[in-house]
Parts: sequence; C-alpha cells; structure tokens
Amino acid sequence: MEFDFTPYFKRYEVLVQAADQVFARMTKEYPDGVACAVGCSDCCQALFDLTLIESLYINRHFNEMFDGKIRADIQEAANVADRKIARIKREAYRRLQKGEAENKILADLATYRVRCPLLNEDDQCDMYAFRPLTCRFYGIPTAIGGKGHTCGKSGFEQGREYPTVNLDAVYQQLQQISSELLRDMRARHIKLVDLLIPVSMALITLFDDEYFAVDYKDTRAAGSE
Repeated sequence: MEFDFTPYFKRYEVLVQAADQVFARMTKEYPDGVACAVGCSDCCQALFDLTLIESLYINRHFNEMFDGKIRADIQEAANVADRKIARIKREAYRRLQKGEAENKILADLATYRVRCPLLNEDDQCDMYAFRPLTCRFYGIPTAIGGKGHTCGKSGFEQGREYPTVNLDAVYQQLQQISSELLRDMRARHIKLVDLLIPVSMALITLFDDEYFAVDYKDTRAAGSE
C-alpha cells in the first residue's frame, strides 16, 4: 500500500528502546530476580495480544526477513497456533456469557500455553530483534489493572515491593500511535484502533488498502482541497 508507516514505526521503536532500558536496569539491580536466560522459552508459550502498531511492525519485518520454505513453515505454524488460540478464546467467551467471573476466566487463560510460531527448534526466537513489548517486559514485575504479575520462573518474592512496569500506561501509548496512524491514512475502519490480535494472526494477515478501507483517490482529493 502507498501509506508510509515509517514515522509511526520510529515512534514505536522509542517505546522499544525504553522497554529494553527498563529490563536492563532491573536485571542489574535485581540479578536474583530476573531469571531470563538463553534457552528459556516460558514467555514464548504465553497467551497475549498485540495492538495495531505492534501487529504492523512485526508483520512488516517478517515479510522483509523470510521467504521460501522458511516463510511457509512459520506461516503454517502460525495457522496452527491461531486456530488453538481461537478455540481457547471462544471457550472463554462462552464461559463469560454463562455468567462466570471474569477474574476467574482471565486467571485460567494465563495458564494456557500455545507455542509461538516464531520459536524455532532451538527454542530461540527467529525475530528476537523485533519481538513485541510484552516479550521484552516478561520476566520483570508488571501490573495490569492495578494487579501485579511476574514470570513464575523469576526470583522476585511475593509480597515484596519492586519497581513495576504499568502496562496499562504502555498500552495507552501504543493505542495513541495506532489511532494517529489510522487518522492520518484516513482509514474508514477506525475501530481498528481497538484491535488486539495474537502474534500468529499478525504474521499471516495482509494489511492492505482493503483491510484498512482506504481509498487513495479520496485521500488525494481531500488533500488538494
């Protein structure tokens, strides 16, 4: 598509750099707490979703990095993972409709494990340099909706206070970038700002003009007024 995503990707990369700095600082200050090491792939099995800007970013770099059989194999793994995640989410939705407590459903979702399609046979990420923010924060204390979380393999002690990443604030920044991107491209599907999809779907989605409902004839005409 004609739209230039570069300025929005650069804004996203500022958040990426900040995330890496936070993780490095926590690793230095709490070496007994951060247990992340080469070969550990616990975070690569967890269920989480991406915002629109993250989805576009990883999709762009995936398409630039891979072709041929490697690309086909990763996309097939993404299709398998996506079907598993869809089944899990459908079951969670049915439980919610039946009146089960949302907190209980979310707690159960956190126990599911689906292998990320980017995790190779050596249990290492094929797109590590472009991994999402959730992956970069995994292993240090975070909070969502005021509730603290950390990796079960970490050495952080329950009940003790630690510097904590407010993921709600991070997501707000991601959605702000996504919102401005949709505004600037004059996309008619503005509800895409609320888009949350897993890595697997981000890899196999075609983010084209039809997806965003963008008509460049209309865009150019509006710009000439």
